[in-house]
Amino acid sequence: MPLRAWWSAAWPTRRSRALDVSLALGLAALDGAWLALADGRFWLPTAAVSAASVVLGLALVVRRAHPVALMVFLLIWGTATGGGAFAALVVLYSLGAYTASRRTVWALAVLGYLFFLIFPGPTSDDVSFLAQALFGVTFVTVPLLLGLYMGARKQLVATLQERAARLEREQHLLAERARGEERTRIAREMHDVVANRVSVMVVHAGALKAIAARDPERAAETAGVIGDMGRQALEELRQVIGVLRQGEEALPQDAPTLLHVRELIGQSGAAGLRVDLSVRGEDRPMPATVGRTVYRLVQEALTNVHKHAAAADTRIDLRVLPEAVEVEVTNGASGGAPQHGLPSGGNGLVGLRERVNGLGGFFEAGPSAEGGYALRARIPLPAPSDGTAPAL
Repeated sequence: MPLRAWWSAAWPTRRSRALDVSLALGLAALDGAWLALADGRFWLPTAAVSAASVVLGLALVVRRAHPVALMVFLLIWGTATGGGAFAALVVLYSLGAYTASRRTVWALAVLGYLFFLIFPGPTSDDVSFLAQALFGVTFVTVPLLLGLYMGARKQLVATLQERAARLEREQHLLAERARGEERTRIAREMHDVVANRVSVMVVHAGALKAIAARDPERAAETAGVIGDMGRQALEELRQVIGVLRQGEEALPQDAPTLLHVRELIGQSGAAGLRVDLSVRGEDRPMPATVGRTVYRLVQEALTNVHKHAAAADTRIDLRVLPEAVEVEVTNGASGGAPQHGLPSGGNGLVGLRERVNGLGGFFEAGPSAEGGYALRARIPLPAPSDGTAPAL
C-alpha cells in the first residue's frame, strides 16, 4: 500500500491522528507504570512486562487501519509477556469499531477470551475460576460491544451522508436539466414569435421595394400587411414574456382557429406564395396546446417555403380525426435560388419536433419524391369532453 494511502487509512483527519497518538502515549505510560507497581505473578520480570506493555500501548497508533493485526499482536505479545491490560480494552474496542467482518470480530474475541482463561496473567491465588471467567466475559464483551455499536453508528452516518450527497448531486442534475429544458422552450418560443413573423415581414419588405414605384396602391397594401404582422409579432412576444414571468398560465386559453390559419395563408399569398388549403374531418373542440401546435406547424412550414422555395406551389392538408389531428404541408421544387437571403439554422423543425413529441405525437420532415419538401405530423386528441377550446 502506498504511504499516502496507508496514512489516510490510519488517520483520516488531523483530529483522529492527534487522538490516536495521545491515546497510545497515555496508555503506554499508564500500563507501564501500573504494571511496574503491581504486585502479581508474572512469568517474566516485572520490568520486562512493563516494557512490553509500553510497546503494546504504542502500537495503538495503527488501531484504525489495522484492527485485526493489532488484535493478533495483542494475543501473541500480551500472552507471551502478560502485559497491556488497559491497552487490551482499546484494542477490543477498535476491533469492533473498525473491522468490516463481524465473523472475524467474534472469532478473535472468543479466541482472546480463551487466551485470557488459559493465561490469566497477574492475579491473586484466592480468585476462583468462575470469577475469573465472569470477569473475562465482562472484560472482553463490554469494549467489544461498544466498538460494534460505534462502528455501526459510524457506518449509518456515512451512509446517510453519502445518500444526502447523492441526492444533492441528483437535485443539481435535475436543476441543470430543468434549466436546459427552459432554455430550449424559450428558444423555441422566441423562434416561433420572432423568426417566423420577421421572415415573412422581410419577404413582404422585398416585395414592397420591388413594386413601390410601379404600383403604389399595392405597395400601400403590402405596407399595411407588414404593419399588421409587426403588431402580431409584438403581441406574441408579449405573451412569451408573460410566460417567462408567470408560467404557462399566462398564455391565452383560446387555441388558434381555422381563421388564424387562413390569415397565415393570406399573408403568404400577399407575399406571392401560392398556397392551397384543404380541411377534412369533424369540426370538434380541441385543447389549446394542440391548436397552438397545429398553428405553429403551418406557420413554420410556410416560413420555410418562403426561405427556400418562394416560387413553389404549396399545399396544406388538415385532417381532424376522432382521435388525432393530422397536418401535412408539401411544396414543389424550388424554381431557383432563394431571393430574400433569409438565414436558416434548422431550429424551427427541431422546435416543432419537440412540441409534437411532447404531446405524444408523430413528426417527420424531409425532401419529397417530387423534388420538393414535405412536413407531416399527427397529434393525438383526448376524448371530446376533455377540451373546450375552439376547433380548427
